[in-house]
Amino acid sequence: MNCRHCRHPLRHVFLDLGHAPPSNAYLSAADLGAPEVTFPLRLLVCEHCWLVQTEDYARADELFRHDYAYFSSTSITWLEHARRYVEAMRERLALGPHSFVIEVAANDGYLLKNLVAAGVPCLGIEPTAGTAAAAEQLGIPVLREFFGERLGQQLAADGRRADLIVGNNVYAHVPDINDFTRGLKAALKPGGTITLEFPHLMRLIEHTQFDTVYHEHFSYLSLYTVSRIFQAAGLRVCDVEELPTHGGSLRVHGCHVEDVRVTTSAVAALLEEESRRGLQTVNTYAGFQARADQIKDDLLLFLLEQKRIGKKVAAYGAAAKGNTLLNYAGVKRDLLPFVCDAAPAKQGKYLPGSHIPIFSPSALLEHQPDYVVILPWNLRDEVMAQNAAVHDWGGRFVTAVPGLTWI
Repeated sequence: MNCRHCRHPLRHVFLDLGHAPPSNAYLSAADLGAPEVTFPLRLLVCEHCWLVQTEDYARADELFRHDYAYFSSTSITWLEHARRYVEAMRERLALGPHSFVIEVAANDGYLLKNLVAAGVPCLGIEPTAGTAAAAEQLGIPVLREFFGERLGQQLAADGRRADLIVGNNVYAHVPDINDFTRGLKAALKPGGTITLEFPHLMRLIEHTQFDTVYHEHFSYLSLYTVSRIFQAAGLRVCDVEELPTHGGSLRVHGCHVEDVRVTTSAVAALLEEESRRGLQTVNTYAGFQARADQIKDDLLLFLLEQKRIGKKVAAYGAAAKGNTLLNYAGVKRDLLPFVCDAAPAKQGKYLPGSHIPIFSPSALLEHQPDYVVILPWNLRDEVMAQNAAVHDWGGRFVTAVPGLTWI
């Protein structure tokens, strides 16, 4: 396999999680009796541009289906994050009724609804039918397509280049990152701004966040690599922010390479930190597998011990990262009888691979487990606040990443 960005041969394996189904391919009861499709889940690192990427097997249209079950509005924390972002960008870019904003991967309208309310013209681009329909019900115009250079050029030809293009947690999800970036270039007005948010590879390595690895994430990104990809497309990273979301993310601000804006000192400072932490050194990636295996082993030992002594364990959050963790550990219903989730689209279904049933959060009150394993650890505080009654019967919360922790 050659690197998806620079086409250099890939020789170094960063992480091998065996075979797994797509992490968001939730199953119905009828699906349980049918064969389940799995793909190898391995990460490779390019020693030329340092793009970390999944091995080529799954296609985007096999992963982001019409029944894609991730709805951004399920998380109160994420809704507030989006609201604050829109408020800040309206002020920073003086967005108003004569502006135009495009969000790529608009999902269920969690972000653009704030622009609609403020009277800022906008367009969502979202290929998954269920989430696109939810956005349209909020009055958001949506194109139900995958974004890339062809669509970017079409938008430009139609006179719909944007003052601001937003892409939250989509840049890592595109199989052809060069084509996607050229699409951003084509759809951006002169003087316009791109902001992309994505989990930061540096934090993934630092905190052993191996459960954020799944087929839908084709790329695992550093500022260094994103800067190279932007440059190849005629764009420039002019600013960067470090965010706490998803265990540590970046928000890069991009512009046309010829834009008069000065690149902020934050860009050089973070590039220096990445270099100091060895993100352009093969040895940095070599020991990650053993650390991931330790987390997996510790979780398994915990679940086996609770089963041995007769304690009840449940999980909360039917999240993609949870599916990666459970499938790599080989956890089934005998060790984890059910998982609760607040998203109605997931309730009544089953986790891919493990086939653990998904219930509404009310099941915690009904069964009163001794331990509740929070699978989306990035939402730990929100989950604990919403389910504080667990402590009333002496129950405790548990997280597995970056290490087994009782709360």
